[in-house]
Amino acid sequence: MATGTQDKCESSDVLEQNGAALRTKISKIFGRSLAIREVDTGSCNGCEVEIYATTYPFYDMERFGLHVVASPRHADMLMVTGVVTRNMEHALLQTYKATPSPKLVVAMGSCAISGGIFKDSFAVKNGVDKIIPVDAYIPGCPPSPRAIIHGIMVALDKFAEKINLK
Repeated sequence: MATGTQDKCESSDVLEQNGAALRTKISKIFGRSLAIREVDTGSCNGCEVEIYATTYPFYDMERFGLHVVASPRHADMLMVTGVVTRNMEHALLQTYKATPSPKLVVAMGSCAISGGIFKDSFAVKNGVDKIIPVDAYIPGCPPSPRAIIHGIMVALDKFAEKINLK
């Protein structure tokens, strides 16, 4: 029983350290919080559940400077989940165009990365990168909240290079 408690404490400590590093990166690049617009292009909602889990009290990503926003016009990052269905291709392109530059695009989950189990189906366009440029990938089906936070850190590193901040 004590081992489980110790694991949770160590796990919490690692999360706090990663969160502090994330907060520092976000502040250095944006000088404020990172605004994320989640775009569901045909998912099973598994990825969305994990994104929402990052807002729950244990992870509480807002304390690290991450905010989910309702409009792509207010977003710095598009986090795309699900296969890109034929019906959602146009909506994804419009959302991408509406997001101000410079912008980050992250493909989250197996479906967004490659089309997942629906790959090469007549109804899907496979990975998000077939439609819009992707800066980072967060693998998993679905990825855990820790993987999401780590993926955002990787995306921020690539973004810093992209805008010649490093």
